[in-house]
Amino acid sequence: MPPSIRKRQSSALHAATFLCSRSAGSAETEAAPSKPRFHLDLWLGFTVQNWILHVGRPVAMLVLPADWFPPNRPGAAEYLHILYNITTPLLLLKMLERSPRMPPLPAVQLGIVAVVMATGFHLAADSVTRRLLLTGYQLHLSVRENPVMQNLRPASLIDAIELLFYYDDTLGHLMWYIPLFLILLLFFSGCFRHRRQEERMPSAAWMLLVPNAAYYWFLVTEGQAFILFIFTFFAMTATVMHRRRRGQVPDSNGLFLLYSFLAALFLVAVWVACLWNDAVLRKKHPGLIYVPQPRAVYTLLLHQSTQT
Repeated sequence: MPPSIRKRQSSALHAATFLCSRSAGSAETEAAPSKPRFHLDLWLGFTVQNWILHVGRPVAMLVLPADWFPPNRPGAAEYLHILYNITTPLLLLKMLERSPRMPPLPAVQLGIVAVVMATGFHLAADSVTRRLLLTGYQLHLSVRENPVMQNLRPASLIDAIELLFYYDDTLGHLMWYIPLFLILLLFFSGCFRHRRQEERMPSAAWMLLVPNAAYYWFLVTEGQAFILFIFTFFAMTATVMHRRRRGQVPDSNGLFLLYSFLAALFLVAVWVACLWNDAVLRKKHPGLIYVPQPRAVYTLLLHQSTQT
């Protein structure tokens, strides 16, 4: 074979080899997962909404003067609650959009409908509770032990008040918090990456950790959602242990959610330990799970200071 032909064939072979290696490298680059980022907009909106529209409701109900709004019309707390009922489903849907694992559409629709119904129950019960507080109702006592209820005539109206609180404290909280914690757990299950790509939380995440953990503490104590919270935390811990065997670790969003739950659990433990020997609150919250409500502690301290 002439040298010129052999040289051209060698050049063509080198060019083909170069193109194949380049295309393979580009395919590996495209197939490689993009580096996950911390969802600052999502967590900032989640924290701001919860502190203003959720935690701010009982604060507005207890702090603002009662004569600012007519008793037969919504007050500042009710308007905050209405906004919360609108923004919460939108925020949960946005969190599901960021989750790599999207549940079936009927499950998403059912969960959002349940959250909307439960927050509606809570809105009605909170509105009545605000009016009851104006008449001397004490949150650290049960419905039938309240002096206001004992003087109520006919006595059968007490059953109606107890039914209202059942819709709020029991049925409403289950319909509200079960979808919420399931969405958080589902979002957390998608926040993992390979061990060689392990990263740390950014400074913005550390700044949001304290208010986010404090909100979970409020959610557990005021909403009486300790069982759902602790089961979700155990599920998150089991997920971390299972993924570590597969060589995966939580990314910045997963670490933020896990550390927030851990800090909230510590705050709940401190809260329970400080109120462990209170006989009045023990009677208000009987049973094995004893987690006093902040509003009940507030009315108890207010009642004790009034007697003093």
